Amino acid sequence: MSGSTLQNFINGSFVDAHGTGTLEVVNPATEAVVAISPISDSDDVDAAYAAAKAAAKTWNRSTPGQRQAALLKLADAFEEHADELVEAQHRNTGQPSATIKSEEVLVGAEQLRFFAGAARVLEGKSAGEYMEGFTSWVRREPIGVVGQVTPWNYPFLMAVWKIAPALAAGNTIVLKPSDTTPESTLVLAKLTQGILPDGVFNVVLGNASTGTFLTEHPTPGLVAITGSVRAGQAVATSAAKNLHRAHLELGGKAPVLVFPGVDIAAAAEGIAQAGYFNAGQDCTAATRVIVHSSIHDEFVEALVAAAEATVTGDAEDPDAFYGPLNNVNHFGQVQGVIDALPEHVTIATGGKRVGERGFYFAPTVLTGVRQDDACVQQETFGPVLTVQSFETEEEAIELANDVEFALASSVWTKDHGQALRVSRDLDFGCVWINTHIVLVAEMPHGGFKKSGYGKDLSSYGFEDYTRLKHVMSSLDA
Repeated sequence: MSGSTLQNFINGSFVDAHGTGTLEVVNPATEAVVAISPISDSDDVDAAYAAAKAAAKTWNRSTPGQRQAALLKLADAFEEHADELVEAQHRNTGQPSATIKSEEVLVGAEQLRFFAGAARVLEGKSAGEYMEGFTSWVRREPIGVVGQVTPWNYPFLMAVWKIAPALAAGNTIVLKPSDTTPESTLVLAKLTQGILPDGVFNVVLGNASTGTFLTEHPTPGLVAITGSVRAGQAVATSAAKNLHRAHLELGGKAPVLVFPGVDIAAAAEGIAQAGYFNAGQDCTAATRVIVHSSIHDEFVEALVAAAEATVTGDAEDPDAFYGPLNNVNHFGQVQGVIDALPEHVTIATGGKRVGERGFYFAPTVLTGVRQDDACVQQETFGPVLTVQSFETEEEAIELANDVEFALASSVWTKDHGQALRVSRDLDFGCVWINTHIVLVAEMPHGGFKKSGYGKDLSSYGFEDYTRLKHVMSSLDA
């Protein structure tokens, strides 16, 4: 698909978009145009939802075993075509190829297998007589048709996070990938041919206007998005108008609380990796280091050393830990955060572009920041770590919780009781202890406050794609 005009995937086939607008897909590592994407219009979205609605008549009634078999075949196809998926995504993201394969394609296949198994173990309330003369039971059913919007930071994996529980529960899908990273999703769509019935999975390409057509459409019973707070608010508003359910995984500003007694060098290295992985373009990335004053200076020294040892570069560089920022607009936004820093903030390292071609940004550490600084309160979504100090455990928790986001956090301590207290009091959907950014399919992922609501992964995420029906029968009829 490289260098060509991309197509939508509707009712099991690739088709030209009705919309006449187009946009360029740019490789952020080279700044070269690699594909032309259509801007799908309302007619394209209508066609995709019509296909999904028609397919729902049979897919909604498929057995858990049938859905499991299909998802297991699709997981195998991901592994068999891993190189094709990696190549397609690298063209759009510039991520190191080995990272795409290990952290998205292979992990995505395993997560799909988890939901394939979950399809067969949905639990419900036992049937019983809750009123004399009547038996009641609960049916857990698919919602029907769902609309989904995925982001550009992990294009393939985020698509899997969305489609796996939806398909396992018996729903049909219309999905719009990010306009800057559509190609790995189209390879995924191609792999569904012959595995999923036509119309069960549909992809429409486009920009924000296409996303609006998708999320405001009357057909889906649920709309799920991984994206910015602003995008999530728009989806929630449109869902409210249609009285549809919304599933929102939005931004983050993860605090990292570091207490005395930890191995400073090891903690600094682990936090740097969690902050700079994927160029910091991760809602769960370590971003706000809050370290006890007694070890502040020593920790900053170790963190700066870890940052300066972290390499950003082309996928062909075996030493590259992360690739470029995703697009020129986002590069400008990250640079804008640095340019707007107040005078009291010190750039301990980084804070600038790397190289002359591609949107590479240096691993950055900012010290001297204050709680009300924009770099502390707002999501940067880049390889930028801020450092603050604290005196007491209570102060550390207060600083950590004093942001609008509440997705992920971590505490680094050798004190077991302290780990339990702090993990209890941190107001975030995930708390890691002496690690950060690690996720598994069996555990839920999702935030509080402006980080959204609903869960990805786990049986909890699976249940989000179902609805409950009470059925009561007279015993005398």
